[in-house]
Amino acid sequence: MANSSGLNRTGVLSRVTVAAITAALVGTSTAAVAADAPQAASRTHTAPAAPAASAANSSATTADAEIRFLQAVSGSALYWYEPNGSGGYEARNYDNSTWGSVKNAQQADNDGDGVADDAWIWYTNGNLGYLSGESTGTQFVNVGSGWNIYSKVLSPGQLGGGAAADLIARDSSGTLWLYLGYGNGKFTARSKVGTGWNIYNQIAGVGDLSGDGKADIVARDSAGVLWLYKGTGDYKSPFGGRTKIGGGWGGFNTLLGVGDLDWDGRSDLLARDTAGKLYRYSGTGNAAAPFKARVLIGASGWNTYRLMF
Repeated sequence: MANSSGLNRTGVLSRVTVAAITAALVGTSTAAVAADAPQAASRTHTAPAAPAASAANSSATTADAEIRFLQAVSGSALYWYEPNGSGGYEARNYDNSTWGSVKNAQQADNDGDGVADDAWIWYTNGNLGYLSGESTGTQFVNVGSGWNIYSKVLSPGQLGGGAAADLIARDSSGTLWLYLGYGNGKFTARSKVGTGWNIYNQIAGVGDLSGDGKADIVARDSAGVLWLYKGTGDYKSPFGGRTKIGGGWGGFNTLLGVGDLDWDGRSDLLARDTAGKLYRYSGTGNAAAPFKARVLIGASGWNTYRLMF
C-alpha cells in the first residue's frame, strides 16, 4: 500500500504561487527561440554535475509508485482533484484563472517523498518553467525557451539512471530526445534516443508499469493499438523494444499516467473517451498484461478540460 500520509497539503504544486509566476513568466518573454534545441536559461551559479548512470539503483525494484493530485485546465482556469483512496478523486477544487497561456505541464517527484509536488510548465510562447514544491520551499526556475519545436513533452520519471525525474520530447520529424534531470528543474544537453515516434498520437506513463522497478511508457498508434516500451535504466537507450498490449484504444482522446491512484503500490493509467467519461486502468506490475480491466471513475463532463496532468 502506498503511503497516503500528507496528502492534504497546501504545497502541492504551490498552487497560489503558480498563479503569480505563470503570469510573470509569460509577460517576460513573448518570442520563442527557433533553435536546434531549447536554449538553457541564463544562470549565475555553476550547474551541478550531470546525473551519472552508475549512480542509479537501476536494478532495484521500486516498492511504491508515487501519488499525484490530478491537475486539469479548462480555458484559463486550473482545477485540482485529490485522490480519494478508493481509486478515484474527491470533488474538484478551483485554483486560479492564470493558465490561459499554458500549453501543457508535467508533474514530478524530485524530492523522493512519494508525492509529486514539482511541475514543469510549458507555455504557448515556447518557454519552459519549473516550480519546485515543499522540499526546498516554493522556488521557480525559467528553464529556457524554444520548446515549441516539440509536439510532445513528457516526464515518465527517472529514465537515465539518475536520482531525479527526466524529460522526453518528440520533435516534428518524430525524433525522440532525452533530457536528464538535475532535480532542480534543469537538464543536461539533450540526447537522441529514437526515431519514428510520429506514428503515435498518444504517449503516456509515470513510473514502473512492468514490475521491474524502471519507469516505462505506453504509446498508442493510429489504429488504436497500445504498445508498452519498458524502461532500461540506460540513458543511452532508455527504452527496450515495444510490446503490444492490445487493440481498441482508439476511442480515447487522452491517456495520462497518474502514478498510484488506487493505492496498491503500482502505477496506473487514466483514459478519457470522446464522450467525456474518465476511466482508471489499474497497474498489475506484469509486462505481459500491465493493466487490469478499466473502471469508470467519471461518468461525464471530463471533456471540459483542454489539458490534464
